[in-house]
Amino acid sequence: MIVEYGPGVGGITAEILRRMRPDACLIAIETNPDFVGFLRKTLVDERFHIAQASAADVRQILQQHGHSKANYIISGIPLGAMPQRLRQPILQNTCEALEPGGSFLVYQFTTRVLPDLRRIFRYVKRKFEPLNVLPAHLFFCQQPGTA
Repeated sequence: MIVEYGPGVGGITAEILRRMRPDACLIAIETNPDFVGFLRKTLVDERFHIAQASAADVRQILQQHGHSKANYIISGIPLGAMPQRLRQPILQNTCEALEPGGSFLVYQFTTRVLPDLRRIFRYVKRKFEPLNVLPAHLFFCQQPGTA
């Protein structure tokens, strides 16, 4: 069970689907209705579901699709640029939505979110990818008790 926050027009989403096992499921959570409509038309795959909602609603969205937890959650949404009142529930609900041993992968163009990740997740590993356009910071997180 994989969840993606903020798939946009689906560049990374399509690659996830290409690499997923046949029995896997991907739920994308997107707030922009134009992107949601575009993805529904262009990514036709029985393993793919899209929800027009906030990433803070991840636990309810998983339940609506018959899942209690996610193995992986991937996010490119600009968490570091969000006000704390929006960022906090997304990160807390993400942590609670992960299976034991599950991982949260965050790619950002700033390190502003790092203190919040370290406060909520017991394990946070940080990498930097200078060849990305724009250069990106990658954070690999696991929920408390799994690292």
